[in-house]
Amino acid sequence: MVAQMKIGILAVQGDFDAHAAVIARLGAEPVLVRVPADLAGVEGIILPGGESTTQLHFLKEEGLKDALEKFAARGGAFFGTCAGAILLAREVRNPAQESLGFADLVVARNAYGRQLSSHVRFGPCKLKAEPLEMVFIRAPIIEQQGSGVEVLAEAEGHPVLVRQGRVLVATFHPELTGDTTVHEYFLKLVRNGDRTAL
Repeated sequence: MVAQMKIGILAVQGDFDAHAAVIARLGAEPVLVRVPADLAGVEGIILPGGESTTQLHFLKEEGLKDALEKFAARGGAFFGTCAGAILLAREVRNPAQESLGFADLVVARNAYGRQLSSHVRFGPCKLKAEPLEMVFIRAPIIEQQGSGVEVLAEAEGHPVLVRQGRVLVATFHPELTGDTTVHEYFLKLVRNGDRTAL
């Protein structure tokens, strides 16, 4: 069943190739998304790290913002990492900027400081018994989350991996590690939606 699954990856800038490699390794088909037509047949989409302002400008310019809103309305699944987390949040601070608003989150950009936010840590996660490796690069911080948001992992007192319905958000970069746990969970989310078990 996974072999037929097509997972879109926003391919504007950032680490989309690393996500594509993990998705292919797990047996699904990565589809690089640059225009609305690329969403045809895609069941889930990854919004990768990079620069959220640049990505948002591109989404508007290419008509992808409207296309992603329609995809969300149809029940499409989303996975945002770092800049992707910023794009998916309901509110963005430090500084404020527009976002897609698909997840009930308030996110602060560069909240750790620009260079201090680049580090690797291992921490507990509800998705596996062993500590999860988390790579943070100029990471945002989730300052608030709505009651419908489930926290799957925390670091330094802040949620770093959360889920709301068919939306998965990570403030770190799971694609830069050898651990495929988070991507595997996203593929389950794409297949099973709200029935996805931990």
